[in-house]
Amino acid sequence: MDITELTVHELQDKLKNKELTITEITKAYVDRINEKEKDVEAFITLTTDEAMKKADIIEKKINNREIDGDLAGIPIGIKDNMCTQGVKTTCASKMLENFVAPYNATVVEKINNENMISLGKTNMDEFAMGSSTETSYFKKTKNPWDLNRVPGGSSGGSAAAVAANMVPWALGSDTGGSIRQPAGCCGVVGLKPTYGLVSRFGLVAYASSLDQIGTFTKDVQDTAILLNVIAGHDENDSTSADIERKDYTKCLKNDVKGLKIAVPKEFFGEGINLEVKANLEKAIEKYKELGAIVEEVSLDIANYALAAYYIIACAEASSNLGRFDGIRYGYRSPKFNNLRDIYINSRSEGFGDEVKRRIILGTYVLSSGYYDAFYKKGQQVRTLVKNKFDEVFENYDIILTPTAPTTAFKIGEKSDNPLEMYLSDICTVSVNIAGLPGLSIPCGVDSNGMPVGMQLIGKRFDEGTILNAGYTYEQATKFRENYKPQFKN
Repeated sequence: MDITELTVHELQDKLKNKELTITEITKAYVDRINEKEKDVEAFITLTTDEAMKKADIIEKKINNREIDGDLAGIPIGIKDNMCTQGVKTTCASKMLENFVAPYNATVVEKINNENMISLGKTNMDEFAMGSSTETSYFKKTKNPWDLNRVPGGSSGGSAAAVAANMVPWALGSDTGGSIRQPAGCCGVVGLKPTYGLVSRFGLVAYASSLDQIGTFTKDVQDTAILLNVIAGHDENDSTSADIERKDYTKCLKNDVKGLKIAVPKEFFGEGINLEVKANLEKAIEKYKELGAIVEEVSLDIANYALAAYYIIACAEASSNLGRFDGIRYGYRSPKFNNLRDIYINSRSEGFGDEVKRRIILGTYVLSSGYYDAFYKKGQQVRTLVKNKFDEVFENYDIILTPTAPTTAFKIGEKSDNPLEMYLSDICTVSVNIAGLPGLSIPCGVDSNGMPVGMQLIGKRFDEGTILNAGYTYEQATKFRENYKPQFKN
């Protein structure tokens, strides 16, 4: 038995039946990291030594009945833009290369309360700006299915770590597709919850009105388990929604009879790879076989949403990243003669090209004379996108689209063309703009053996419906049993 192949709910069963111990599970993942990290490069900071010590402590406490809990001792990976007390939080940037957070993000506090064991902080695009994990200051993460291809981004480290079985699950953040797109590229399950369902306290902000913490897992049941842990109101986050807590595992009915699924024709048109489209069409037929009602609709928002997203996100990034000035914390250039030099040199040397590009664009659209022409228009389009979704949801339960227009592309293929890179998010950004939940699940592979992602979009705070739809499809098709990463080079 390969322990690292197991899902979390399978690990829980093994622990409950005394077939495995917490120390054995942790050691198996540490050994897996030692074996595969040199190829995949999914982590910025590893905490494997601390993990082994913590596993031993938790094991003893459970045996002494000092603690209990279904998730005690389960390993996890954490994207490196979530504050972890006493451990570096770098956002994959030179600007925060040596920053050690003095407190935990709320989601980190919640997984600690469950006595889960962090194996490390995962690599990402710098300050979550990118779609390939190539803008990281430290390293370029590789896709476990093909080491010459990107894992997607910005949460590519988390997606690759789960796909490579270096962690059973991981946390990521999603501003315009940064969980769903890498989940699609790496053949794992990725959930972006409804805006406000999961606290953003302790998440280093990129675009505050769009950012949302979510999950990477091996299957949908694990997604529901982890969402149970991290969801909930937080008084430290003013955007956190105070709604009744749910047990999302109880939503997994393995039945979609009568479920009304909308398929927007515009998401299957120009720009969508033919093999991606073919796999999605097979998935649609499977839903019909399972008893769902699937109908084509018009939802002509993708191009408008993408433009509005980059205006709004860059504007908010320009504001949020103003705090990194070489004075308060973070990188300070050694080359300065006055205060102005500190600002200019620290930011010039501390930020990478993509971050600078977005700061400049954001500052431009917020500037006097351009605010009404760009930022205000972007917010108006945001309202339009939200209203268009609401119209579709008057008649349908979920919306089905590709997660991305293509499968994972080769490393360096789009590095010199930022606009082409931005198009990687065309299927996902509208979900963030409207604040909706989105789930990416694998639905097949292309002729190169690379996984294809299917996106299921739900109504606000209706994660249960998309989780059940994903779970039912997953049970009927058994993707994990049929396909595994090849680590081709």
